[in-house]
Amino acid sequence: MTEAKNLTEVEPLRDRLAGATKRDKEARSTVVEYLWYLRKKGLKQSTITHYGKRLQRLMNLGVKLLNPEEVKGYLANNSTWSERTKAICVTIYDGFTKFRGITWDAPRYKAVKKIPFLPLETEIDQFICACGRKLATFLQVLKETGMRCGEAKQLDWIDIDFQRRLVSITPEKGSNPRILPISLKLIAMLKNLPQESTKVFKATLGSIKANLYITRKTVARKLGNPRLLKIKFHTLRHWKGTMKYHKTKDILHVQQVLGHRDIKSTMIYIHLEHALFITSNDEFHVKTATTVTEACKLVEVGFEYITTMDKVQVYRKRK
Repeated sequence: MTEAKNLTEVEPLRDRLAGATKRDKEARSTVVEYLWYLRKKGLKQSTITHYGKRLQRLMNLGVKLLNPEEVKGYLANNSTWSERTKAICVTIYDGFTKFRGITWDAPRYKAVKKIPFLPLETEIDQFICACGRKLATFLQVLKETGMRCGEAKQLDWIDIDFQRRLVSITPEKGSNPRILPISLKLIAMLKNLPQESTKVFKATLGSIKANLYITRKTVARKLGNPRLLKIKFHTLRHWKGTMKYHKTKDILHVQQVLGHRDIKSTMIYIHLEHALFITSNDEFHVKTATTVTEACKLVEVGFEYITTMDKVQVYRKRK
């Protein structure tokens, strides 16, 4: 009785797979069973939904999931999917075959690593200003904190400390929890939202993403800036990491802000900061300090320590 009740939690996924019913009823039934199996293993609903959509996509394209050779053939002949998309499909389908007891020789696809796109802060601010109230607040949260969109989506009102201007972040994807400061501007934007539930952002993440895609297309056309079409939720996380490292030169602090458990995930921001700032402007303001007080004042306004000569500390800051 309990399992039958809990099975209803994957019913929305069953409905999404309805389009594949006529093509392969057995595969459809097996996919639903597989998704329920993942649910019982404790995978997050967002992950289960993602797996279901990928398998549904293959079935809607006429691929018979119970025939691994047909799946391999489709991936090999598909010139529109990127290596990354194919690699993701292989991973998802591999789990499906193990659940089904199907033996197959999984093809090897490797995602090509690309340098993340980083917009100018003026472009981010222009885009946020052009969005509706709820989407603008969501994007401002991502910009100021660098949290993942999934972390922002699960924010509760009790996670916001309006008096001390702090936000408590419940992590996802194996990250660390953290508490970060937010601006008075963001506080005002949050207070302007209707408190319709315990969640700050009541809409589903899928609907928020759909709103982003529609809005950025309109704004990019209106402002005549096609670069805005490249802005995604994760773009703001990359921007935050890069800017935070540029200001602090402290990669461990950046790791703490972003919640990375592995410092290797944070190291990319050293490269991004170097590419964006070191080569763009090599002119500096130079200051010296002979006391702790003088040194602290220079650091507070963004000067970076370089060396000590004749008991005098030398600092610099880009013009």
